[in-house]
Amino acid sequence: MPTSNPAPDAPPDPTNNSAANAAVAVEEAWRGHWARLLALLVGRFRRFELAEDALADAYTAAAHNWPRDGVPGNPAGWLLTTARRRALDILRAEAVAARKEPLVVVDAEARKAAVDEGGHVPDERLRLLFTCCHPAIAADARAALTLRFVGGLGVPDVACLFLVQEATMAARLTRAKKKIAAAGIPFTLPAPDWLDERLDLVATVIYLIFTAGYSPGTGPNLLRVGLAAEAIRLGRVLDELLPGRSVVRALLSLMILQHSRRDARTDSGGELILLPEQDRSVWRQEEIASGVELLAGLPAGLTGQALEYQLQAGIASQHATAARAEDTDWVAIAALYAELESATGSPVVRLARAVAVMEVTGPEDGLVLLDGLSELIPGHHRLPAVRAELLVRAGLISEARGFFETAIALCGNDAERRHLQRRLGSL
Repeated sequence: MPTSNPAPDAPPDPTNNSAANAAVAVEEAWRGHWARLLALLVGRFRRFELAEDALADAYTAAAHNWPRDGVPGNPAGWLLTTARRRALDILRAEAVAARKEPLVVVDAEARKAAVDEGGHVPDERLRLLFTCCHPAIAADARAALTLRFVGGLGVPDVACLFLVQEATMAARLTRAKKKIAAAGIPFTLPAPDWLDERLDLVATVIYLIFTAGYSPGTGPNLLRVGLAAEAIRLGRVLDELLPGRSVVRALLSLMILQHSRRDARTDSGGELILLPEQDRSVWRQEEIASGVELLAGLPAGLTGQALEYQLQAGIASQHATAARAEDTDWVAIAALYAELESATGSPVVRLARAVAVMEVTGPEDGLVLLDGLSELIPGHHRLPAVRAELLVRAGLISEARGFFETAIALCGNDAERRHLQRRLGSL
């Protein structure tokens, strides 16, 4: 713990109102400031491990001190100052251990360096984003590293998103951080002539952050709307930095259209509401119009990643602009999914396409599209869940029960599991 913020002799009484308020403040500070503070610390000290450890210690100090001393007027500033002091303590201890002169860093000089280095970048998190997406880092680690440090996800949720074990993901992140240190990867924006070749990768990572906001993680939380909003904000900053790039505009259209339905996705108790049952009166019409406008402004003949985002945005637009569920143009959606599957070869796209085909030509045709997917996406709870729904539509209730039970066993999110249990119970 930083020497300037000693922990109290005894833990705070959790029944005390000030302790409860402080606990809420620490939680809000974690959600609201963790990524930005980490980026500032990485920019100053150039070491991910040091920045992460120092910031974790600062939040621990806040959990101990704020119930006793009161929540500071500027929580983020308090945390940053505490983390900086903790980082300097660690560096001094390392210097002493190495029998070197104690390290002394003058705050004024460090602040000047933080302004001078990469000062042309409007957001330190975007600088961190490009650092995490550096080509020297292994491809399977770039997105995971960014989700961890820019998006602020815990290791279990990052592992869940990539369908790997938590220990595997922790090792992957550790290797990536060591690579950044060993290769001397700079904490800055690439040179202008390198930007475009890194843009597709950065766009992929931003969309993964957005997806993490709407992909149920482990535990009770179904959605992390703030994380999705942060991805959109990063996308807007990227669009301002590199205006007119189709891949960025298509991605923004897709994210904004999907995000426009956030208020209708769950009920007051946090339970899942499926798209057909959502209250469309609370969809954000201004955002829908913005997303549709971005989509309409994209040029014809896009290829690669820009085309994939354009097709997904087209699907989202069909859903968002249907006044009622029964007005949805499933023929257009099925055609867009077919084109998207042709472009990507993704088994997850085929899974979604099966649902659209069911709406157009019936559940039997949808079930045909599911054949062979269990080998391509083993252990994915959405596959048995979709198969169960299609079997229900086909009138095969007995078979559907077994697949609902399999989906429930595989599902790692509490709210989504409860939804599947309700569906099973309704049979």
